[in-house]
Amino acid sequence: MNLTDDDFALFQLPLQFDVDSEALERARQALQLRCHPDRFVGQGAAAQRVAMQWSVRINEAYARLRAPLERAIYLCQLAGYDPRQTAQAALPPELLMQHMQWREQLDDAHGQAQALLALQGEVQQEHTQRWQAVAAALNQQPVQAKEAAQHLQALMFIEKLMAEIAQHQEATA
Repeated sequence: MNLTDDDFALFQLPLQFDVDSEALERARQALQLRCHPDRFVGQGAAAQRVAMQWSVRINEAYARLRAPLERAIYLCQLAGYDPRQTAQAALPPELLMQHMQWREQLDDAHGQAQALLALQGEVQQEHTQRWQAVAAALNQQPVQAKEAAQHLQALMFIEKLMAEIAQHQEATA
């Protein structure tokens, strides 16, 4: 084991978006058993500090690989693309136009349950299609990180809009 290994290597998983959650959990448990600081009590403070570093590293990597959005972002980052950096993954003009249309529909639908439900369905469909595109891009070998990063950036906008739609629905109910 090496502290500088990527999360996938740490858990001995293939470098791809689809992760076997049972294999991930088994690997986490095995690593935690090997590296738990309590196992190093008799070996001195330095050994305990190293064990603590490993424990933190394992927990952070596990959290990243367990969450689909964080795992997708991490895969893109490993390939040199960060969807959180707007300069690297600019949204295409057609998505910007679609987003503006959805915003207008949201403004127009204020207080109208049926209109909000229709908008929610349309946005959810785009959300699902984007996630499928992310998974397809990140499961390819080699990973298509630039394409995935663009879809992820779009997803971040879409998820924000979905949250706003939900807020409007709660206010309407």
